[in-house]
Amino acid sequence: MSGAKSASMELPLDQILRGECVETMRSLPSGSVDCVFADPPYNLQLRGELRRPDDTLVDGVDDDWDKFSDLEEYDRFTRAWLAEARRVLHKDGTIWVIGSYHNIYRIGAILQDLGFWILNDIVWRKSNPMPNFRGRRFTNAHETLIWAARGQDSRYRFNYQAMKALNDDVQMRSDWYLPLCTGNERLRNEHGLKLHPTQKPESLLHRVLLASTTVNDVILDPFSGTGTTAAMARRLRRHFIGIERHPDYVEAAMARVAAETPLEADAVQTTQDKREAPRIPFGSLVEQGVIAAGTVVCDKKRRVHATVSPDGTLVNGTKRGSIHKLGAQLTNAPSCNGWTFWHFERAGELLQLDVLRQETLQKTAQA
Repeated sequence: MSGAKSASMELPLDQILRGECVETMRSLPSGSVDCVFADPPYNLQLRGELRRPDDTLVDGVDDDWDKFSDLEEYDRFTRAWLAEARRVLHKDGTIWVIGSYHNIYRIGAILQDLGFWILNDIVWRKSNPMPNFRGRRFTNAHETLIWAARGQDSRYRFNYQAMKALNDDVQMRSDWYLPLCTGNERLRNEHGLKLHPTQKPESLLHRVLLASTTVNDVILDPFSGTGTTAAMARRLRRHFIGIERHPDYVEAAMARVAAETPLEADAVQTTQDKREAPRIPFGSLVEQGVIAAGTVVCDKKRRVHATVSPDGTLVNGTKRGSIHKLGAQLTNAPSCNGWTFWHFERAGELLQLDVLRQETLQKTAQA
């Protein structure tokens, strides 16, 4: 996909830009980024949930963080940055927004109002959640990510096979069990306090980027914070653009990114989904002489036979059809993958027709 490629010369690639997110996004070209990951303010202060029972601030949050006068102001801000995010997204791009019960439902409604097409809501279930300090509610042990395409007709990227491989060859579910950011991964200030109250774990961004982007894609993070998105983008050989208004966060994020070593190019090639494989008609193989008209093909047990026609169809007596349709008809099956069902003989060995397809694709790639 990578819609940003045509506009890449105009983009401040691999930089953390200091500024307000809406104003800074307005300087970016339309349709210039492939994916947005956003961790916006959670709207906590309006709910009085930044303080412990002794009235101390949670995790060293200062009075200017996450500050809005009322819900109308928060909604106006949310609509403004989401509208800009949608403008800068490639037509086939996607957005990820993470939040908690404080804000994610408001964000989801505005996303839909603006024309985004929600693909999934992902529950990030924390293995080590923060306790509920006041003891008046359940411990809030999860956050929600909304994954949405720019529009209903977007041909968005989803690296299904990569997610399946990441999950021990089992289809990846929409509940992710991952720990909070802790230990050496957590950035701290000169006093040893957490530099940012909601720093996201690298494992979360690793999964997000691996699921929905590919090498050299451009990822925008309008609330860059301490640069987790940027660091993971660099590690996975994606480009990034971060936006952050707090100078200490910008400085810490750029230092973090500079210390990150990109993985070897071969290591970050995404496991290809078969649905993304280049399509090649069987008829074109006949046309190119890769397999000659008149060749007899059969199933792997040599029970069913057919002859290749000049137009790429197969013939069995009075029956004729594509490699898929005739295979299904002769086996009374609802469907058939003709590339793997039909075999041809080479040097006394039966090989799937798919061997010819793969050999042709390989030659084309090397040309």
